[in-house]
Amino acid sequence: MDIINPATGSTIEKLTEDTAVEVSNKIAALKEGQKKWVAVPLEERIAIVKKYGDLVMANLDELAKILTSETGKPIQQAKNEIKGAQNRIDHIQKDALKWLQKEIITEEGGTREEIVFEPLGVIANISAWNFPYNVGYNVFLYALLAGNAVAYKPSEFASLTGLKFRELLLEAGIPKDAFECFIGGAEVGELLLEADLDGYFFTGSYKTGKYIAQKVASKLVPVQLELGGKDPLYVMEDVADVKQAAINAAEGAFYNNGQSCCAVERVYVHEKIYDEFVAAFVDEVSTYKIGDPNEEGTFIGPLTRADQMNVILSQITDAKNKGAEVLYGGEKWGDKGYYLIPAVLTNVDHSMDLMMEESFGPIIGIQKVKNDEEAFELMNDTSYGLTAAVFSGDELRAKQLVEKLPTGTVYVNCCDRVSPNLPWTGRKNSGMGVTLSYMGIRAFTQPKAYHIRG
Repeated sequence: MDIINPATGSTIEKLTEDTAVEVSNKIAALKEGQKKWVAVPLEERIAIVKKYGDLVMANLDELAKILTSETGKPIQQAKNEIKGAQNRIDHIQKDALKWLQKEIITEEGGTREEIVFEPLGVIANISAWNFPYNVGYNVFLYALLAGNAVAYKPSEFASLTGLKFRELLLEAGIPKDAFECFIGGAEVGELLLEADLDGYFFTGSYKTGKYIAQKVASKLVPVQLELGGKDPLYVMEDVADVKQAAINAAEGAFYNNGQSCCAVERVYVHEKIYDEFVAAFVDEVSTYKIGDPNEEGTFIGPLTRADQMNVILSQITDAKNKGAEVLYGGEKWGDKGYYLIPAVLTNVDHSMDLMMEESFGPIIGIQKVKNDEEAFELMNDTSYGLTAAVFSGDELRAKQLVEKLPTGTVYVNCCDRVSPNLPWTGRKNSGMGVTLSYMGIRAFTQPKAYHIRG
């Protein structure tokens, strides 16, 4: 399996995909290893996770370079991701013991009632390439913490990073048969779906997530799907600073090249400030440095996947054919690699793929609206339900709008943000299940009820 540098199109490294026999042997080892791992006291597991985090930070520069080389993420954004993901480890240090230890519910009537949180067993973590530290930690660190063994399949576009996860986890003290890396593409993923595992945790597209859920349904094991989004942002006319709102919206749309499930994918702006907002938005995007992701200051690197360029260019063509205007960008850049100049479109509407289908790349449509009611109808006109944002000078007005939206996360005067203190969950085609928060700590457990009389 060739690992391609998306900035150059050249091969970085060749990896050998796991065979069916190797997959089977690794899973058998995990089943035995989990029995030993769960016997390690919770406090010791927490300490091992902390040591892993310390090792990651000690190797920050090397890990960032690897991440940049295989995904094209600008080097500073790679470092930001790795450092930012440490907040999951901080969350574990602070809250894991509280939410995983035995709970005594009552001792009334001569019977002690307890809840014990047991691990699921061996779980599959089929992960994503766009933020492998963030979305990976959300699953495999919390799963390990709870006493599970993890069959981790990194995306084929982030396999080198996945192998470093295993190397550093083992160095931190995770037994080698409690965390195993499965290298390969769809064929290896299919083998995991056919295996006798105790849970499936997937991050990726709606199409693949739906397939996984259907494929493993008969096993009656937990399935968690963190899927895509078509996340809207509405800018009300009472926003305190239109220029700053535009700057924040642009970053929400184009950070990591828009390759984020919670990136801003469509913008609605009140007609009273529309022209001012659009002008400020284009001014901000025009300052973004595009180029070599290894150079400090680069904000727009290459897309990670070559085929996503065609998706973006197709959306631009579709929108232009239906009357949209491209105010900025939308063209290929350079003579090598998978580069696109970020595209800003106006005169857009919901007849266009750009406003309805997930883009997952450097493109945004900005639509004018007359009032909050129109904005709400447009924001809600989607099959997805991951996040939604409102910028406003009136918190109550903003909250009255977002509280009606069927999304797992809402933002007021911010966007494209994830906190380990809060649940990360999608509705509709954005998935099911939860990571992060105390619910995410317990997501990898199964409760056992005890009724005890002396």
